[in-house]
Amino acid sequence: MTKISCQSFDEGQGAAGASLPGIPDKRYFKIGEVCAITGVKQHVLRYWESEFRILHPQRAQSKQRLYRRVDVETVLAIKRLLKDEGFTISGAKKALARDGGEQEHEVAALAPKQELSGKSVDIFGQVKAELLALQKILEE
Repeated sequence: MTKISCQSFDEGQGAAGASLPGIPDKRYFKIGEVCAITGVKQHVLRYWESEFRILHPQRAQSKQRLYRRVDVETVLAIKRLLKDEGFTISGAKKALARDGGEQEHEVAALAPKQELSGKSVDIFGQVKAELLALQKILEE
């Protein structure tokens, strides 16, 4: 059995994201692999699982933890908040919750157009026009 070192694959990666070159293109990672990728020890990962609800790896039939890519990115984000930015556990929880809400808004802003009956409609443009019309009515 090969022992995996808890050294990070690429120490200078920065913040977590989908474009991180240090995360292999795999569906699932065992805890030792996550440890090697993130530079976080196994007991710390298990503790973070108990503290951060967002970090919840799946379990194999053998009860081994199976982390997805999003879990590895979450571990990197938690590590950045706690180690690099000096957050407390509760502060990191709040920051992750706040960032999660902002990410939902970013996704909505990136895709403002919907296909309706074959033609593209700018939803935000319609809302803006309606608000301006309401503003005009209220100013009268």
